Amino acid sequence: MNTPTAPQRTQLRPEDLWSHTVRTTRHGLSTGALQPIATECRLIEQHGVPFQVRVLGRAHLKERRRSEPSRPGPFNPFENPDPDLVVGDVSPTHVCLLNKFNVVEHHLLIVTRVFEEQESALTAADFEALALCMEGLDGLAFYNSGETSGASQRHKHLQLTPPLGPEGLRAPMEKLLMTGQAPGFAHAVTRLGPWTSSPVEDGARLLEAYQCLRATLGMVHELRPYNLLATRDWMLLVPRTQAEVRGINVNALGFAGSLFVKTEEQFQTLQDLGPVELLRQVTSIKMR
Repeated sequence: MNTPTAPQRTQLRPEDLWSHTVRTTRHGLSTGALQPIATECRLIEQHGVPFQVRVLGRAHLKERRRSEPSRPGPFNPFENPDPDLVVGDVSPTHVCLLNKFNVVEHHLLIVTRVFEEQESALTAADFEALALCMEGLDGLAFYNSGETSGASQRHKHLQLTPPLGPEGLRAPMEKLLMTGQAPGFAHAVTRLGPWTSSPVEDGARLLEAYQCLRATLGMVHELRPYNLLATRDWMLLVPRTQAEVRGINVNALGFAGSLFVKTEEQFQTLQDLGPVELLRQVTSIKMR
């Protein structure tokens, strides 16, 4: 049996990002390098937001535990990324990969070539690489600043998914944010200027918005745990004090209106608590 050959690694152009993503996805599935996590997506409506809740079954949890190899120490999958998951080179400082264990299809990771801590501040190079990818995929970008914010890897990486919906929205929470309604959790949000299709200019505007939001939340000199979400039109920064509530872990996608639970029991807990209350409890300022 012939082993599929990995797609040739190339320098990504925005106009080629999507075709490279689809091709790499097809290849990753054929080799087994890409291992999507099967879930059932359910909706919980609250404050006019149709929260997407993806429920993982017990059988999948058991299968994952059996298949995960034991390692002598911490493993960094981004140090020498699997070539079957590499979409392409974004810049001299960043590379674009598929998320190996993706819940959302075509979930991209924008990873620094040289190790940086996930808790470190985002830079001009980070945002320029992100802007190039956002030019090729008008979706939802996000960043988990560390373990308290839902990050599972220490190596710095931003993330980008296709629009989550519904009705063409990049995120279920988007309509609420853009109408100025309070989402019920601590945050700072800003609109962005017109998208220019220049990674340098758009990256600089993303960096400026990020720095302004940090200042708004008093995080200029002390970078506390946070989640960052961004589209071509807006950016949201959410401070964090804890990773989970009642065993339900929250990362940046939770504040987009997309949550993940491992069991039926956790889904029932989320229904009883309510998504907004869950998000309120993991942020640093209790909203009334």
